Amino acid sequence: MQAANLVINHGWTTRAVARHTGFNQSTIVRWVKEGRLSNRRIIPTKSSRPYSHPKALKSEIVERILELRSQRKQCADILHHRLSTEGINISLSSVKRTISRHNLQRFSRQKKWHQYPPRPLPEKPGILVEIDTVWDGLDSDRLYIYTLIDVCSRWAFAWPYLRANTFKSVNFLEKARAAAPFKFLTLQSDHGSEFARRFTERVELRGITHRHSRIRTPNDNAHLERFNRTIQDECLNRVSRSLKSYQKEIPEYLKYYNTERPHMGLGMKTPIEVMQSY
Repeated sequence: MQAANLVINHGWTTRAVARHTGFNQSTIVRWVKEGRLSNRRIIPTKSSRPYSHPKALKSEIVERILELRSQRKQCADILHHRLSTEGINISLSSVKRTISRHNLQRFSRQKKWHQYPPRPLPEKPGILVEIDTVWDGLDSDRLYIYTLIDVCSRWAFAWPYLRANTFKSVNFLEKARAAAPFKFLTLQSDHGSEFARRFTERVELRGITHRHSRIRTPNDNAHLERFNRTIQDECLNRVSRSLKSYQKEIPEYLKYYNTERPHMGLGMKTPIEVMQSY
C-alpha cells in the first residue's frame, strides 16, 4: 500500500516506483489498482492457489465423496473402497484431500488440541523429563519398551510391556517415579495414543505437568531419541528378544548406564555424578 500511495497520493509514475522499490512495474500496476479499490491501510495478500487445474476432480465426484461421507461418517479408506466398487477410480489421497478441504475430518475423542507452552529450562533434575515408547518385533509378537530420561542429568529408566496404552503408561510412570532419586515436575511426550487425554489427566492428578512435543518435530525429544538408539545398540540387540529376557537385562543395563557409563554430553560424567552436584 505504501508503494501504491506513491502513485495515488504523490503523483509518482509506476516506473519510478518500480525503480525506487525494486519491484517489477507490472506488480506496482496491480498494487495501484488494488489500492484505488481498497479503503484499508494494507493490501491483503491473495492466495496463490490456482482457480482451476486440468487434473482437478470433477464436481460430480466431489459431490459423491461428500454424499458418502455424510451418510455414516466413514473414513477415507472405506470411502475410497466404496467409490472403486462404483467404478470411480481416484486415489486415496484425493479422497482425503476432499474431506479435509470441506472440514469433514473426524477426530478421536481421546485426542485433544495441544498447546505448546514455553519449554522449561532443565536447570535441575526433574524439571523436564521426556517419555516415549519403542517397539521390537512383528505385529503378531511385538514388544514395547517404555523409555524415560531426565534432560538435566540424563538419568534414564526403561521397562518392557506386551502392549502400549494409557494403563501401561501410568504403570511405567509409577515405576520410574519410584526408581528416580528426584521428583518429576514436567513430563514431555509425543502425540502417541498412549499419551493422550486420559494419560494427561492421570499425570496431572499426581502434580506433574504434561506437555507434548510439536508435531513432526522429533528433535523436541532429542535426548530421549538418542537414548532409545543407545539402549537398542548396547542392550536389546545383544540379548534374546522376549519379555522375560528384557525384564532381566534392562535393569542391569540401566544400572550401568546411570552409574558407570561416561556421557560425552555431560563432560564424561555419569548421571549419578551430575545429580550429586545439585
